[in-house]
Amino acid sequence: MKEARKLAPSLSLMALMALGLGGLIAMVISSSASGDDTTRDAARQQRTQQLFVMCANCHGDQGQGKQDLEAPTIAGLPRWYVQSQLEKFRKGIRGAHPDDFRGLQMRPMARQIYTDEDVQDLAFYVSQLPRASRTTTIQGDKAKGATYYFGTCSTCHGDMGQGMKALNAPPLVIQNDWYLVRQLENFKEGRRGYHAKDSGGMLMKSMVSKLPDSQAIRDVVAYLGTLGD
Repeated sequence: MKEARKLAPSLSLMALMALGLGGLIAMVISSSASGDDTTRDAARQQRTQQLFVMCANCHGDQGQGKQDLEAPTIAGLPRWYVQSQLEKFRKGIRGAHPDDFRGLQMRPMARQIYTDEDVQDLAFYVSQLPRASRTTTIQGDKAKGATYYFGTCSTCHGDMGQGMKALNAPPLVIQNDWYLVRQLENFKEGRRGYHAKDSGGMLMKSMVSKLPDSQAIRDVVAYLGTLGD
């Protein structure tokens, strides 16, 4: 009995030591896991920045766009829109029409973004860039443009061209006017919105068909230039 009593404190001490060791191990494991997460997050950020360098070659180091390359501004576009367009380029839903020269250039770039995670991270990165100043190069009848806009565009893109996420309609007031003209012409001529899986593009193509000619397109874009950011 006395030996048992002598052993009891030792057993208790051993138990406490074991618990302490177990707690220490748990702390080390937790710390290690946290470190792995931090390392992984840092690696993802670095990967995203490397991918953006590829984008910056055409779109500018701040995503402001380059007119000489006909590359649109992407800075400040909503994450959901950037992501959806990158996915369309990757899958050939956009940028595969033989007459869409700039789209054909963009498609192989988008296909270098190999994973869905990279697409999501890059879209978020772009959405956080500060918006660039818009260029005004298009002349048109702004009064007629307003009539066309509210007759064909505002239902999806909003009264102020602010866009609507629920309809996957991007904001128009962010974009440069020369790019908007080109894309409206692409829709009207069937170079965009042609793919069966591009439901939004097909709807857009249908709406643009209501604009009677290229001058009407310019009128709409000239009116958009009067709307604030």
